Amino acid sequence: MSMVPPSLLCLGLCLSQSTWAQKGNLPPPRITALPGSTVPWKSHVTLLCQGPKQAEGYRISRVGSPEPMDKEEQITSRKTNTLSITEMTFEKTGLYHCSYQRGGRWSQFSDPLQLVMTGAYSKPSLSSMAGTVVAPGDNVKLQCFSKINHDVFILTKEDGDTVTQNQSCTPQDGGRQTIFLLNPVSSTKAGTYRCYSAFHDNPYVWSQPSDPLQLQVEGTTDSPSSTQPRHSTAPTAWHPSGETQVRLSLAALLLLVMVVLLAEAWCSRGGSLSEVR
Repeated sequence: MSMVPPSLLCLGLCLSQSTWAQKGNLPPPRITALPGSTVPWKSHVTLLCQGPKQAEGYRISRVGSPEPMDKEEQITSRKTNTLSITEMTFEKTGLYHCSYQRGGRWSQFSDPLQLVMTGAYSKPSLSSMAGTVVAPGDNVKLQCFSKINHDVFILTKEDGDTVTQNQSCTPQDGGRQTIFLLNPVSSTKAGTYRCYSAFHDNPYVWSQPSDPLQLQVEGTTDSPSSTQPRHSTAPTAWHPSGETQVRLSLAALLLLVMVVLLAEAWCSRGGSLSEVR
């Protein structure tokens, strides 16, 4: 009995599964801000939606704002994956997300991007209660003080994480202050720090940055860049996408069908030779 029909049936089944897999949810894109998501007042910023090369259209919008009802019109007006903001103002701050269209379907939304405007209020002051030169393992307190009764304080580090403190704000000299704890201090905590202040009701509108504070850890160099953790140069493992996995599976099945066809042809020729003998 020939095995070709079952093999072709298996191939057809695989193709139908591939088509079904492509009808699943499209993976979300990634949204970034250039040159950064913390933008001075009236400065320029560009939002970039990074999707696959096969994307047919994009939409970038603020989280919570009404989405366009006419998707065809949206595709026509948003062939580009960038949104340029020429002057940053209060009204343009907030959380932004984006999606792309492919094959008549829209992808999931990207993770939200926080777009912040700075320079709305006078700058706070930042100081270290333990001094600017500390030993490894010490507990360091950074004090951020604003002459305005702000209830949100933000600590930033060059090439580092951003910490938001909106609790334990205490009155101080007619204004408000908060304490950021760096416990315990290690070489990675060395660097240049600044702080901002804001109101809880408008968390995306910040003050001007404080004067920089250079924190040094004994045993490390003065350069902030030298205190950053080194990244491993080992090659990362290759993780094929879902579409690539489907293609690899189809190639393997096609190869299997060819092997079966060749084997059957070989057996048939062998049978004919035996009958002649």
